[in-house]
Amino acid sequence: MLKAVLFDMDGVIVDSEPLHHKAYEKMFEEFDITVSTELYASFTGKATLSICEQICNEFNLETSPELLVASKRKHFIPLFENDTDFCLLEGVLELIKNYHQNGITLIVASSASMENINRIFKRFDLDQYFKAKLSGADLKESKPHPEIFINAAKASGCSVSECMVIEDSTNGILAAKAAGIYCVGYNSLHSKSQDYSQADLVIQEFSEITYAKICSLFYK
Repeated sequence: MLKAVLFDMDGVIVDSEPLHHKAYEKMFEEFDITVSTELYASFTGKATLSICEQICNEFNLETSPELLVASKRKHFIPLFENDTDFCLLEGVLELIKNYHQNGITLIVASSASMENINRIFKRFDLDQYFKAKLSGADLKESKPHPEIFINAAKASGCSVSECMVIEDSTNGILAAKAAGIYCVGYNSLHSKSQDYSQADLVIQEFSEITYAKICSLFYK
């Protein structure tokens, strides 16, 4: 029986990737490094600190990863605050309300910092629907490690067999499956260079996984 849905945030609730990309590009310029498209694609779903640790190793930087993190976040905040077109992804608010109205416990489990999660939840008034918010930036391991989804299932008060994850990234899907949780891969127009082959179900629109439709899968 489905009792809880664990949402990724970036790429599932909001399409903040273009803003993150611009912030990273500014950070790359600041530290005089050139990141290939392939390397950047591998960052999707990972926490910022983990990404910056990878960058320091890749480019043999003497700068600490924490300084890169601070730079990236410094550039992101004005981009976010000044983008008046920034909005929720199509259909996600309706899906959130649909689950909430049917008694499903909702948890956000994002690699974003808690500061950024709170910034987005405040902007779109989402706290009323969610029981808990978990940030991968506060954990020891980053996706594709399952730690965040194991903790999210615990926060929901449900067993992993009663949970479902909605993810848009390769790393997130691998994390969900490593946690033993049913995973929906959201392959939207905004998703780029991600592998959905390990997802239990792949969708293009949130209308495909309304409460009635997804419960029919869990009750088979």
